[in-house]
Amino acid sequence: MAFRLISQRKILSLFMLWLVCCIAFAGSAKAQTDELNKCNIIWNSQSKNSGESMPCGGGDIGLNVWVEKGELLIYLSKSGTFDENNAFLKLGRLRVKLSPNPFDGKDFKQELVLQDGCVKINGSNGKLAAQVNVWVDVFNPVVHINITSNQPVKTEAALENWRDHDHPVLGKENNENSYKFAAKGNVKTRKDSVSFQQNTVTFYHRNRDSTVFDATVQQQGMQAVKGQLFNPLKNLIFGGIVQGQNLIPAGTYTGTYLNTPFTGWKLQSKKPSRSQNIELVLYSKQSATLTDWQVGLKTIIDKAKQTENIALNKSREWWHQYWSRSYIYIQPEQTNTAEWQAGRNYQLFRYMLGCNAYGTSPTKFNGGLFTYDPVLTDSTLKFSPDFRNWGGGLMTAQNQRLVYFPMMKAGDWDMMQPQFDFYLQALRNAELRTEVYWQHKGASFTEQLENFGLPNYAEYSTKRPANYDKGMEYNAWLEYEWDTVFQFCLMMLDIQRYTGKDISGYIPFIESCLTFYNEHYQYLAKQRGSKAFDGAGHLVFYPGSAAETYKMAYNSTTTIAALQTILNRLLALPPQYLNQEKRKDWALMLSRIPPMAYREFNGHKTIAPAQLWERINNVETPQLYPVFPWGIYGVGKPDLQTAIHTFNEDTDALKFRSAVGWKQDNIFAADLGLIQQAAELNVLKMKDSGRRFPAFWGPGFDWTPDHNWGGSGMIGLQEMLLQTDDKKIYLFPAWPKTWDVHFKLHAPYNTTVEAIVKNGKLELLKVLPHERMQDLVNLFLN
Repeated sequence: MAFRLISQRKILSLFMLWLVCCIAFAGSAKAQTDELNKCNIIWNSQSKNSGESMPCGGGDIGLNVWVEKGELLIYLSKSGTFDENNAFLKLGRLRVKLSPNPFDGKDFKQELVLQDGCVKINGSNGKLAAQVNVWVDVFNPVVHINITSNQPVKTEAALENWRDHDHPVLGKENNENSYKFAAKGNVKTRKDSVSFQQNTVTFYHRNRDSTVFDATVQQQGMQAVKGQLFNPLKNLIFGGIVQGQNLIPAGTYTGTYLNTPFTGWKLQSKKPSRSQNIELVLYSKQSATLTDWQVGLKTIIDKAKQTENIALNKSREWWHQYWSRSYIYIQPEQTNTAEWQAGRNYQLFRYMLGCNAYGTSPTKFNGGLFTYDPVLTDSTLKFSPDFRNWGGGLMTAQNQRLVYFPMMKAGDWDMMQPQFDFYLQALRNAELRTEVYWQHKGASFTEQLENFGLPNYAEYSTKRPANYDKGMEYNAWLEYEWDTVFQFCLMMLDIQRYTGKDISGYIPFIESCLTFYNEHYQYLAKQRGSKAFDGAGHLVFYPGSAAETYKMAYNSTTTIAALQTILNRLLALPPQYLNQEKRKDWALMLSRIPPMAYREFNGHKTIAPAQLWERINNVETPQLYPVFPWGIYGVGKPDLQTAIHTFNEDTDALKFRSAVGWKQDNIFAADLGLIQQAAELNVLKMKDSGRRFPAFWGPGFDWTPDHNWGGSGMIGLQEMLLQTDDKKIYLFPAWPKTWDVHFKLHAPYNTTVEAIVKNGKLELLKVLPHERMQDLVNLFLN
């Protein structure tokens, strides 16, 4: 009887605990939904131009949506649409007109509904009222425009294309492609094919046989291995169709938007209706023939016809899960504060990242899928909407890393795959570079890297000295800067630590990057003298580079910190990833990494950017890279004060400090536990952009919208709230106690941390799994 009574009491106790947890979970879930809804962007007036557009998207499609002079306009972008010159082309502009027009009246509302990942537009004119719902199928490349009205209206939907003829690309306009400042007079953006097919507008761009890939291979002396090189531009076709059940062709027209002439292909409704659905099916593929591409497009079209209602529900559910995965809401009850604005913009930018969750190409730092007419960013650049500064298929690791690092603590690991694939696809090309130029092993990934793994045509330079090393970029900013790839190696290793997922497919890549440094710097040492190592048996990393700033460096701190971290993390992997022979080799390399250099300012020991350097070229602060991204210094780690002195005393660090663009001082401050500086810099970084859409920052150092601006801001806020050191979790390491917050973030070992702070009190702390609570250090209590 006593045993039975104890069991009943235990059951009752467990039930009550379960009930309390359910109530708390339901309360936090409802709070999260309410807080997200407050982040929706609502406009009660129409836009003046595309610069006042609103982002929308899903899967790998991004739309700029705006209503101008009573007409709905949408720019269409899709991941991986690179032309012969490696420019990132849009797929056109959709223009929708309704007649009679509900958007000619005074009542207007356009709302980005984050919870559902869509844009809703409402308008009324007298007794006529209509709603337009714009959304993208997350799992299929289909854009949907659903129009409903209380009276029958006539609908016109036109695809406007400015590539209706071959267009010579001259001067600064070449910054949109890989020729950039080295372009010669024969660069052209080739025309698209657009036509009416039955009751649709069908359009596509088909890359010609000769592309910038061929020019780059010849320029860089790689002809002997050309047949082995990965070429993402060859036979690439991208385009799609515009269709609607009630729509038929209605002719073409011409016009000019801002400074760009175009031709429009118009569909119109057979008869006025209270309901009209317009679909745009977008498709890109490397196809040997146009017929092959058309067959692939038709497959998607047929699937889209069968599954529209299912697709809407599945897409909404994907966004609902996305928003419940992680979030940061600051001062959620004070929506007029700069702090709330920073948290709201965190959500808006994460939405923009989510629109390219499953792309064939990474989200570009210089605008992602959401660029618009360049004249609205720089009035001197009167080019087409295809323009963006710093190229299309060209990647800059120093910028790209800031787009992808925040996805780790956000739990958006599936979205990191396009960036990893970029490197995996280019791996063999980078290894062939090393074999051809220096006859040793390892992947040589330069900065300013094409999507086929070779250095950018312009940055490699067409004006090279005759005997200059063919493997080198002849470039004062980029020479000897090879260590940026290790930040993506770190992300790959973090995937295993955060999720436990098998990363066997990434190990050869990581090892190849390490092999290059191990072999190449012994090779360079032997070119200078008879010894491969210094007197202490260390590798000599000379010539090197500390970011793009401290050039011709001797033992760059960025390189040493990267190699120490990656080697230690590689050796810490579970036994199945490396055999004993491999472990022995990497442990030997680790023992050969030289120590970091230090210097003094005002009597304080600080981290030096390198042991020596010849000149300063840029305005980065690589002496703090051991803080971020490499995590050697930080809250709870040894010798924190040296890193703090570097932040506070180093004259270059102070001179270069900023919250603009890719600057990461906000991250350094957070990781060093400097609460006031972190608060000030992160609010400054994440304040409204000054454009109509708050998260369209830029141009900064790059372009608008500046995605490495938003990414660095996301990282800074995450690090203020949560830092980790292997299994150790530091909660609120740089958070002002006066700031209310509700957040959920991810930590290593499949851990999530959710917390609510209100009026200076910790009201909710939920760590899953529960046993990870023992690894948590709650600094809010200090």
